[in-house]
Amino acid sequence: MKCHKNELKRRIYEKKGEKLKKKKGQTMDANIDKAARDIVNAKKIAALTGAGISVESGIPPFRGKGGLWESFDPMEYAHIDAFLNHPEKVWDVLLKGMKEIMDRAKPNDAHLGLAQLEKWGYLQTVITQNVDGLHQMAGNRDVIEFHGTFAINYCMDCNRIYNLSEITLDQLPPKCTCGGIIRPDCVFFGEQIPHENIMRSFEIAQNCDIMLVIGTSASVHPAAIIPSSALESGAKVIEINPELTPLTGRTSHYILKGPAGEMIRQLISKIKSIRE
Repeated sequence: MKCHKNELKRRIYEKKGEKLKKKKGQTMDANIDKAARDIVNAKKIAALTGAGISVESGIPPFRGKGGLWESFDPMEYAHIDAFLNHPEKVWDVLLKGMKEIMDRAKPNDAHLGLAQLEKWGYLQTVITQNVDGLHQMAGNRDVIEFHGTFAINYCMDCNRIYNLSEITLDQLPPKCTCGGIIRPDCVFFGEQIPHENIMRSFEIAQNCDIMLVIGTSASVHPAAIIPSSALESGAKVIEINPELTPLTGRTSHYILKGPAGEMIRQLISKIKSIRE
């Protein structure tokens, strides 16, 4: 009798699990359909992207589980004072590894999907917290790089510009032909985010009618308040993240819960069917 009861319980739990899984799938399908129709009917769309959109391209995040700051002290290797005082150390421990990763990285389905939305005329601007240049590589033309970019470097003496692929690591720190030290055109800790990046990002947020928030919990200021600024100005905020975040249900109207590449791939497919 006891075995019979345990078997009955097991079957009940399995059926409940199947129902929950089916309900979850139906909810996601409904949200993807809803997002596709919202996008097609929108006039101005902006996207805010974070590290989560580039993880599928092999670029680790800086914060959170598995992030670079679990292995490196950002104050020792990513502060502007650390770079100015010991550029060879920062290049050797942190920037050399980043270059090796980024030299191999290619845009994934999420980057390519956003580029497609721009080609269709739905997406106007991408505001990114990333420094990898993958949005431009995918084809997006209007990209605000909130924290600058590691894809572009420059000489601290003569300001000559170097693409990341042009830099060799035969000597550390790498040097310009003039002898000056080369640094990435990204914002180190201790440096100010360019004022024009902040001003234009909030201007875009306050004038869009949909903001896609992708691969970020938007918890680092001042980028953290971009989605709420869009919401307060009347925009619909659609979140795409693998897990629930502080934005979920508070700032975002709904979430496409899953990896950015997969969710945007499904979204693009649904939009194509609507356009046809």
